[in-house]
Amino acid sequence: MSKPHVYNASLETFEELVIQASHQRPVLVDLWAEWCPPCLVIAPILEKLAAEFAGRLALVKVEVDDGDNMKIAGRYRVRGFPTILLIEEGEERGRFGSARPAHFVREFIEQHSRLLG
Repeated sequence: MSKPHVYNASLETFEELVIQASHQRPVLVDLWAEWCPPCLVIAPILEKLAAEFAGRLALVKVEVDDGDNMKIAGRYRVRGFPTILLIEEGEERGRFGSARPAHFVREFIEQHSRLLG
């Protein structure tokens, strides 16, 4: 099933799907791992919020254990999973870790985004 505004990125597609795309709209980056229970808890919350923002926000999921994707986590000095980054205009605007409720994530987006705040 296709989910609008939700994308899967790899090391090869990260620049296009996150950095370049963040110049048009904010991008939430979900750095996650399949073995991580909090990652599985927050995933549907992030997907629901991406749908609620209806194109004003993109969600890009990066499974860190897939191929060279751990290099992305290293680039952003991620220490645990899940880590959620908000990228706008090619720059990190904020981050949080662990599973959080929808109201926390919505407030995080509104506080850290210049375009949606």
